[in-house]
Amino acid sequence: MNPTPSQTVGPFYGYALPFPGGGDLAAGGITVHGYVYDGAGDPVPDALLEFWQADPSGDLSGAPGTLRRDPVTGAVIGRHGLDFTGFGRVPTDADGRYALRTLMPGNGYISVCVFARGLLHHLYTRIYFGPDAFLDALPPHRRETLVAAREREGVYRFDIHLQGEKETVFLDFG
Repeated sequence: MNPTPSQTVGPFYGYALPFPGGGDLAAGGITVHGYVYDGAGDPVPDALLEFWQADPSGDLSGAPGTLRRDPVTGAVIGRHGLDFTGFGRVPTDADGRYALRTLMPGNGYISVCVFARGLLHHLYTRIYFGPDAFLDALPPHRRETLVAAREREGVYRFDIHLQGEKETVFLDFG
């Protein structure tokens, strides 16, 4: 029997899943950027991150898809940039870095799904921007792995550590 993609080590998603403007959920809001690190502390250059979030009022419904295609070739040319969908998909670059441009979520956090080589199943985490009852239930050293660091007005840093001493808190929805 041949292994299925979930039984092998990828990345398979780098060919079709990222799309132009995948990290541009909204203009004029905030930027969240950071790195994905492996257990040895090295950047992961081929991870894929998916983001889901509420709009500034806390609404989770979002607009339908906003991808545009070239009318001649049919190639995806990116989002039209007008409607907030609440969804983004971003690959890390050669240095393991990602960036997301969006609006501040009304419920205080952005949900993240991490796909990376060596992971047989994707991982879920959240990016928090302030106090939350869920965070209060965690030990302080674990809590800090879920809170975005404000670098300056409208810019936040959030690194994801897949393993090791600084491992990000991952959520189990199973």
